[in-house]
Amino acid sequence: MSSNPVAETVAALMPRAKAELTELVAFRSVADFDQFPRSESEAAAAWIAGALRAEGFEDVALLDTPDGTQSVYGYLPGPEGAKTVLLYAHYDVQPPLDEAGWTTPPFELTERDGRWYGRGTADCKGGVIMHLLALRALKANGGVPVHVKVIAEGSEEQGTGGLERYAEQHPELLAADTVVIGDAGNFRVGLPTVTTTLRGMTLVRVAVDTLEGNLHSGQFGGAAPDALAALIRTLDSLRAEDGSTTVDGLAGDGTWDGLQYAEEQFRADARVLDGVELIGSGTVADRIWARPAVTVLGIDCPPVVGATPSVQAGARALVSLRVPPGTDATEAVKLLRAHLEAHTPWGARVAVEQVGQGQPFRADTTSPAYQAMADAMAAAYPGQEMSYAGQGGSIPLCNTLAGLYPDAEILLIGLSEPEARIHAVNESVSPAELERLSVAEALFLRNYAGN
Repeated sequence: MSSNPVAETVAALMPRAKAELTELVAFRSVADFDQFPRSESEAAAAWIAGALRAEGFEDVALLDTPDGTQSVYGYLPGPEGAKTVLLYAHYDVQPPLDEAGWTTPPFELTERDGRWYGRGTADCKGGVIMHLLALRALKANGGVPVHVKVIAEGSEEQGTGGLERYAEQHPELLAADTVVIGDAGNFRVGLPTVTTTLRGMTLVRVAVDTLEGNLHSGQFGGAAPDALAALIRTLDSLRAEDGSTTVDGLAGDGTWDGLQYAEEQFRADARVLDGVELIGSGTVADRIWARPAVTVLGIDCPPVVGATPSVQAGARALVSLRVPPGTDATEAVKLLRAHLEAHTPWGARVAVEQVGQGQPFRADTTSPAYQAMADAMAAAYPGQEMSYAGQGGSIPLCNTLAGLYPDAEILLIGLSEPEARIHAVNESVSPAELERLSVAEALFLRNYAGN
């Protein structure tokens, strides 16, 4: 880290940052209230609201969004006539999945091998702390030179669109000259990166039914249509022989011209087992940033333990489809529904229900804000230049903000580099990365104010 005063301040604040992130990680703030208490998410929101008030934010509010969750808003006034910057993060997290698979408890921040482990450390409670660190560093070194709005979303991982709809209903609330989305990540630790594209996402539940009830497989198997087998065949139709996503009518030949992802590096980052092939064709960057990708997220069927010799009457699956910029997510879900209906065998009854959607996003990298961020990244990461990459995931709010504020510049940075293993067991954050990116954000706000 360079010896500039902002960097020195952030370094001195890191013990406090660890303590605060420990508190924030302890909230089991999964916005699936059928499985996790609503009170945990509400407590996390209240914690963030309190942190903003302590930093001098005005108009701090818990926004009740249309999907039944809360987002946290605050406004920190800057000098008269200054530009306005919106800082975004989300405090809701993915479920821990297999808690027994975690080396340390998922909702207890634990330091191990130079990283901080816990659900949300990188995605995206660490992003909340990153914003606080940047603002504190500026306040200690001459003040915050811009008006700052902070929005911390409560249901980003669920894709239920609460904050997007709230923003559309209150278009003045999040208006800004520039938006910094703190929910992306560096291409690798130590390589400063802005994310310039996001794939959109649609989420559907697929239900296949064939019988009025389960039947004995010895008495009826061989003629009675098995709903689970029908569902498996239907899902298999979504992939070509090489594993490429195949949805009838949906283009799958996009290419990525920016930063490339070496196959061996990807294999290591993704922890692909020896001898197992990658799926798809084209470069790795083509496959994860420029082409659609279908994933079967779950199947409702009897577990192996306790299974009975039965022909299944019904089966269910949750399916995600990621789509690249240039593809409309609304049109994509129509194609997905038609494909699933057309490829369900044996006349089985199939129902496809959409449960979530987010449009893809492409940033304008020619804007002044990108130069201000490039200069800030170079200072925070001595000897490195800012890189541009795509991201396979989606942040639905980006397109909502781009539509509401077409003149606003949108930048995506964050802590979710490959080693973070977001959405998996043993999620973690690099404290060195948190420190450097906090410095970069602080310097960006200072650079941008002077443009």
